[in-house]
Amino acid sequence: MADERRFLKPCEDAGQACAEDGVVILDGPDGVAITMTAEAAEQTADSLRAAARQAREEAAARQRNGLRD
Repeated sequence: MADERRFLKPCEDAGQACAEDGVVILDGPDGVAITMTAEAAEQTADSLRAAARQAREEAAARQRNGLRD
């Protein structure tokens, strides 16, 4: 995945979620859209929070070590 980082620019736009007819719809940037059950949406949210924490920690460590993206 580190090699992919050189070629991919992370999106800075957040997705928006809403509930409709008993399901969760996530409308993301660049036309990404997905419909999930409430359980799948909660698991996705937990996973995103954990990954965001890890990414922040890694970015802070890179900055402390004087490394650039």
